[in-house]
Amino acid sequence: MEEITLAVPRGVVESLPEDDGAAEKDIRQAVTGLESRVNERIEAADDASEAASGVLDVIEHLETRMERYDEFVPELRAWGQSPIYAIAWRNLYAELIAQLYEHEWLADELDRERNYRVVEDGIRFGGN
Repeated sequence: MEEITLAVPRGVVESLPEDDGAAEKDIRQAVTGLESRVNERIEAADDASEAASGVLDVIEHLETRMERYDEFVPELRAWGQSPIYAIAWRNLYAELIAQLYEHEWLADELDRERNYRVVEDGIRFGGN
């Protein structure tokens, strides 16, 4: 299993307002941290299926964060605040998920693992 490399999407950085660069630095640190987390899970796995399970945990975390930032956008607008940072973070998480699915060996395994979890949740919830 190959190591995963994640990149900071240029569009996300370019969408940030001109400031002291703190937001860009935070985004770069977040991407580096996520890349490390993903690769740690891959290294700890015995096979591709187990690696995909660990990476899917990371993806589900990113999806949760993406949804949270998406919910901030209308709220910030309602308060007369700029939602640009919330939009940038939301877009970052979506781009990182897409980058993970670009790895062929991982994409198929992620789909299998996601389907497995859907079925497992359905059986668990349907049995009650």
